[in-house]
Amino acid sequence: MGQSKYGFSKKEKLTRKKKIEGLFRIGSSFYLQDFQVKYTSSEEDNHQVLISVPKKNFKRAVDRNLLKRRIREAYRLNKEIILKPDRNKFYSIAFIYLSKNILNFNEIQDQLIQCLERLDNVVENKK
Repeated sequence: MGQSKYGFSKKEKLTRKKKIEGLFRIGSSFYLQDFQVKYTSSEEDNHQVLISVPKKNFKRAVDRNLLKRRIREAYRLNKEIILKPDRNKFYSIAFIYLSKNILNFNEIQDQLIQCLERLDNVVENKK
C-alpha cells in the first residue's frame, strides 16, 4: 500500500513515551525564529513527528490546539523537503512552538519550511 505524498498517517506521529524521552534526552536541537526543533535518528521506516505548544505560553487549550493544527498542516504540505528517496535514514523530530503570539498559517508555514530546510542540511552534512 503506497504512502500518500501529502498524508499524515498514524505511523508518522511520535507517540511512544520511551522514544519521546530519548529524543529529549539525547537528541540534537536548533532554534529558528519561533520554533525549537529537536531530532534524533530513528529505527522506524519513516520520519516521526511530535508537535508541542507549551501550556506556559497558551493557557487556553483551544489556542494550543489551533496552533498544533496549523503546524501539523504546514508539516503535512511540506514534508517532502526532508523525504529524499535516496536517503534511507529516518528521524524522530519534535517541533516546539516558542512564540507567545498566535501566528497565522502562512507565517507558521514559512517558518516551518525554513526549519525543514535547515534540518535537511544538517542531516545531509552528517552523512
